[in-house]
Amino acid sequence: MEYNERFYHLIDEALAEDVGDGDHSTLSCIPAAARGKAVLKIKQEGILAGVEVAEKIFHYKDPDVVFNTLKKDGEIMKAGEMAFDVEASIHTILQCERLVLNCMQRMSGIATLTRQYTDRLYGHKTKLLDTRKTTPNFRLLEKQAVKIGGGENHRFGLYDMIMLKDNHIAYCGGIENVINEAWKYLQKKQLDLKIEIETRSIEDVQNVIAIGKGKVFRIMLDNFTPEQVTEALALIGEDFETEASGGINLDNIENYAETGVDYVSVGALIHQARSLDLSLKAAII
Repeated sequence: MEYNERFYHLIDEALAEDVGDGDHSTLSCIPAAARGKAVLKIKQEGILAGVEVAEKIFHYKDPDVVFNTLKKDGEIMKAGEMAFDVEASIHTILQCERLVLNCMQRMSGIATLTRQYTDRLYGHKTKLLDTRKTTPNFRLLEKQAVKIGGGENHRFGLYDMIMLKDNHIAYCGGIENVINEAWKYLQKKQLDLKIEIETRSIEDVQNVIAIGKGKVFRIMLDNFTPEQVTEALALIGEDFETEASGGINLDNIENYAETGVDYVSVGALIHQARSLDLSLKAAII
């Protein structure tokens, strides 16, 4: 499923959830043909995200919308600034208001937290990844917000990478078995998917190195200390990409980056982000 298909499915479901059999508040007091203008007001400092999403939502609901972008996604925003204004059917504005705000507030919170992490990585080769620790049915926009904040997306779902974690290894009978079975599966199904495997000790890393060349493309170092990551990287060399994961936060991310690991993944980018305060207010045309 391509981005636009996923996006408009998300919007359809969100509007159906909110509008139901009709926006009776608006239907009761606003003529159907009335048009109006609204302004997106910024009430909190951070990184702006979701302006392009807002424009798509309004145009999807009403092709005749006039949308004027005042600030772009990824820009620093400050309280008192305006992000965009929109002229449309008042019914459209009021039906889309909460959906637009929910998306933008959530996305801006994620982008802001992500930028704090990526700022700590400045000058290092290490790149920042998100995870699948996302809100059900909202992953598309949460991961988009990570990119706006300067991070990179890990796999989107279970279908676009083979990621062999501790439970896969346990159920399959060990590292050697799980790598070989995954590799045979890819050959049989003729799938062009990369294999990443989680390791939890230096011994695990040694096992992957011994049997994973040509099969595994990335080794995850899960809950390793920076010192253990350094030790693992000395063994791995250039044969595999590397990713440190688990317990990484704003206080220690630079310590991990100093090891030279290729990636750090941080679930907190999404599940610990706090929505920022925005509002959509009626304006006189």
